[in-house]
Amino acid sequence: MAMLQTLGVMAGGLGLFLLGMGLMTDGLKLAAGPALHRILAGATRTRLHGLGSGMLVTTLVQSSSAVTVATIGFVNAGLLALGPALWVLFGANVGTTMTGWIVALVGLKFKVEALAMPLVGLGVLLRLTGEGRRHGAFGTTLAGFGLLFMGIALLQQAFTDLAGQLSLPQGEGAAAVLAQLGIGVLMTVLMQSSSAAMAITLTAAQGGLIDMQGAAAVVIGANIGTTVTALLAAIGATPNARRAAVAHVVFNLLTGAVALLLLPWIIDALGHVREALALPPDPAAMLALFHTCFNLLGVLLIWPLASPLTQWLQRRFRASEEDEAQPRFLDDNVLAVPTLALDALAREVARGGQVAFRMVRAALAGAGAPSLARDEAIFSGLDSAIEGFVERLRRAAMSRESSARLAELLRIHRYHESCAEQAGLAAGLALPQRVAADVELARVGFSNAASELLDRCGAVHLSADFEELDVGLLQTGASYEALKSALLKAGANGQLDLSDMERSLRRFSALRRATQQAVKARRRLSLT
Repeated sequence: MAMLQTLGVMAGGLGLFLLGMGLMTDGLKLAAGPALHRILAGATRTRLHGLGSGMLVTTLVQSSSAVTVATIGFVNAGLLALGPALWVLFGANVGTTMTGWIVALVGLKFKVEALAMPLVGLGVLLRLTGEGRRHGAFGTTLAGFGLLFMGIALLQQAFTDLAGQLSLPQGEGAAAVLAQLGIGVLMTVLMQSSSAAMAITLTAAQGGLIDMQGAAAVVIGANIGTTVTALLAAIGATPNARRAAVAHVVFNLLTGAVALLLLPWIIDALGHVREALALPPDPAAMLALFHTCFNLLGVLLIWPLASPLTQWLQRRFRASEEDEAQPRFLDDNVLAVPTLALDALAREVARGGQVAFRMVRAALAGAGAPSLARDEAIFSGLDSAIEGFVERLRRAAMSRESSARLAELLRIHRYHESCAEQAGLAAGLALPQRVAADVELARVGFSNAASELLDRCGAVHLSADFEELDVGLLQTGASYEALKSALLKAGANGQLDLSDMERSLRRFSALRRATQQAVKARRRLSLT
């Protein structure tokens, strides 16, 4: 009966700890949200910037998961490259060790019950009086801290009661270490929180249920357990999310393997470090120090491997748009012969134009912005590849004729960029749900004329005098004017809301400009 009561206290303590951690994280994310975005956005300069940003933001919000989600969001939005993002994630691993220090130096050192209850009361008061405001978020954080400390106190009580009734795997043999490692993995997987696993391990070690080396093995297992969560989160996710998850797995498995091999020597070395830092001579402080040094060791191990790892990850989990965004004709081997390089560039520029024309056709058919996202990603990838190739080509000695041709190809590419931009602008302007019959008829006429013109722009063979383009341009212009008149008339007589009319006019004006840019590009491409 006493055992069941103790286990109940342990379960309640764990529940309060997890609830407090959740509230604290939610509150800190709301209070520090702008800072989180600002810090992560500035993390692209060097590895150390990325590492420091990950550590700082994770310390602020007390959740490596929140930092991981935010980082992946930046990568998917194109604001943060995968390479710098990995360093933010590695920094988050180091930043999450702050929870261990809170538990070791505060939660297990004081009678936190006296502090916890006022924190909960004050936090709830601030939350009730500041709903939706920053001091309300701060109140949520305070209440979370209070519950977290109450949970630690209950866990400490439970493990003290269990000290004489229960024993965890002890010893330094392979079987014992594997059992300790498994306990850490299992706790993290079951609770979906390495912080909770860390708190339990610290209180168990402080209560004498497990020795220092065994507790360190459990901590390693808890770190490895976080990789299961990352892999589950990556199922069905975007390619960059999968790459980040794999990098997280590599980091933790590599660090865990090396730390296990060196565990006895690391424990001995940290004993001297603890004395030098004048930390308390108890298992909890030693474990918090081990957790921090363990993750810093991972950073040192991954440092020389980061660039090859990033390159390897870029070749894995490719989405179809990423494959299509890879250049097919640009090869650095032809840079030594500018004439051949310009031929390759012309083919790639034309290929980029086909993607831009496809975007315009989709917008003409009524597609919205989400429908164009894939082609936007493809065009952006080709644009980056073309720019990089041109930069390398410009370093070579070129004749006057080659320089003039390069300038023409860049002009053509700029026309294609304008096409893609106008298509994206048009797709972002929603069409009205219902329109008058004459407006719909005029819209279909303009879309058909513009689509036929785009087909001519994309044709392989075209008459030398561009008569087909001229005819198509005139037809598109006339159909646009008819559509414009129909929209203005519908707005004037009340058949169409003025806001819908204005939005439709801007959409079709952008599409008309896109077709004009397509014609300019096709004319010049035929002459290069």
